[in-house]
Amino acid sequence: MNGKYLLDTNIIISLFAKDPRIHNRIAKAVEVFIPCIALGELYFGACKSVKTQENTDRIDEFALNNTILSCNTETAKSYGKIKNQLKEKGQPIPENDIWIAAIAQQYVLTLVTDDVHFDAITGLKIEKW
Repeated sequence: MNGKYLLDTNIIISLFAKDPRIHNRIAKAVEVFIPCIALGELYFGACKSVKTQENTDRIDEFALNNTILSCNTETAKSYGKIKNQLKEKGQPIPENDIWIAAIAQQYVLTLVTDDVHFDAITGLKIEKW
């Protein structure tokens, strides 16, 4: 792979949990990016947690120290293609994950995830850490 990665939400959570496997792999990466959708999922988790402010502060700091990729028209085009492919296959996946995959494809990044449903997306580069 090209060493340029997009982190799925579950990988970021493992990073927050100080999983040494994740930290070691990230240390070897050329570039690491975060999809804005993953931040939304993290903030949602913080809002429903017992430690809302502490978790929100952690996400805020994480966002400041990483490159966040947002959605635009090109992302939307990729989203439409992916969603159509999944519909034709009869393999729906969560909406947020389609957006994350669209960002990965748009920027030609390898998506790092633990979720197997991304395997249904044709042409998506995936690594499971």
